[in-house]
Amino acid sequence: MGPDSAPGPAAPWRKVLWERQSFPDNYVDERFLGELRRNDGVRQYRYWAVVKEAGVVGQQLSCVAIFIALWLYMEQGLLSPEALLWTSLTVGLLGYALYAALRPRLGSNGEPRTPLADLQTAAIFLSFTFGFSPVLKTLTESVSTDTVYAMSALMLLAHLVSFPYAHPSPTGSLSLNAALFASVCLASRLPGALHTFAMLSCALLMFALWPCLLQSIRDNAPGPSAWLCAGVCLGGVGGLGSRWPGGAALLALALLSVTLLCPLLLVKLQRHKDNIQGPWDEAEIHEDLCHIPY
Repeated sequence: MGPDSAPGPAAPWRKVLWERQSFPDNYVDERFLGELRRNDGVRQYRYWAVVKEAGVVGQQLSCVAIFIALWLYMEQGLLSPEALLWTSLTVGLLGYALYAALRPRLGSNGEPRTPLADLQTAAIFLSFTFGFSPVLKTLTESVSTDTVYAMSALMLLAHLVSFPYAHPSPTGSLSLNAALFASVCLASRLPGALHTFAMLSCALLMFALWPCLLQSIRDNAPGPSAWLCAGVCLGGVGGLGSRWPGGAALLALALLSVTLLCPLLLVKLQRHKDNIQGPWDEAEIHEDLCHIPY
């Protein structure tokens, strides 16, 4: 009841606006709260289903850790650029074969892309990267090393924050650009131009092509994709731990928190959700307004 409600007029109250009634504007009857609905349409989460979805976040953290570990190996002279290039080429070919087997690729006109078209695209990217490697190598010579490391850390953080985890393919432009910018900053601190080319090629493979393959595996083989994410997480912790044990410990703690603790908190707090709907909500128009003549 409203504060100015009048007791018992002859005509019953109706919830209409186009008709003058003998009731105050703020009057409602006892049926008002009868239309109250609680948690209508709320999605109920299962713990292991949330863990599986959170694994995508964990594997992306591990991808960044693997990239940093590879850079540490090259920066310390423990990994040659030739070995990294041949490894990237082998992994890229295997990944392309798996991607082509799982999902046919379509061009801009809807026609399937041929392997020759994909080869031409890859050749263009690699040619430009190789040609500009000497320029990228000297790009940050006038910038202090601490500033380069700070920019790289900030850009990798922006990559993780802006990454489209729900649909990793195609990779978001902000996420991909941030990761490539960080790769250029780190690669410019390596000894030679070939090191820069190898590091940038690895970055393209890891930050641009791997999300597409992961999305294809998730769509066609959900079970193996979970084990694949777990393998990437273990590889990230192991690779980073071989050169930076403290960073590996922080990564392991972050992975446990993201993939196990946060889903548990979400499921536990779901029982306390109290969302109410009723006649006081804004009206929702479900009709297609495009067919209404003007």
